[in-house]
Amino acid sequence: MSMSDPSESQARQDREHLDLLAIFHYVVGGLTALLSLLPLFHLLLGLSMLAGRSRPPRGEEILAAAFGWFFVVIAGLAIACGLAFAGCLVVAGRSIAQRRRHTFCVVVAAIACAVMPFGTLLGIFSLLVLLRPSVRELFAASGTPATP
Repeated sequence: MSMSDPSESQARQDREHLDLLAIFHYVVGGLTALLSLLPLFHLLLGLSMLAGRSRPPRGEEILAAAFGWFFVVIAGLAIACGLAFAGCLVVAGRSIAQRRRHTFCVVVAAIACAVMPFGTLLGIFSLLVLLRPSVRELFAASGTPATP
């Protein structure tokens, strides 16, 4: 009965953790993209106000237009930021699977901590795994140097 090398066992465990993190990045990225489309109703409401579909009382056309632009701008920014973050999560998941872009993955994991509840869990676990010296070596071995 032979004992396997502890460093080999650690490398295998690191690879398993990275593979799981990549999958979870894809899942959370998809959920984030879906949830970032929730403000579509507000965007459509604002566009309706601007198009004159909802008739304001006399003398309040300027106020209705201002509210319309407010809805359009805020909803548009929320949708754009959500989709951009979802895209970053998916790219980070792909990068983790390929063992590339270590710094990018760490930054996305740190930003994900601010998105409750799934982003926080994903971000914390990603940071715990990505900041291990043995994981940095795996990224460095793939050709992309990991930053200290």
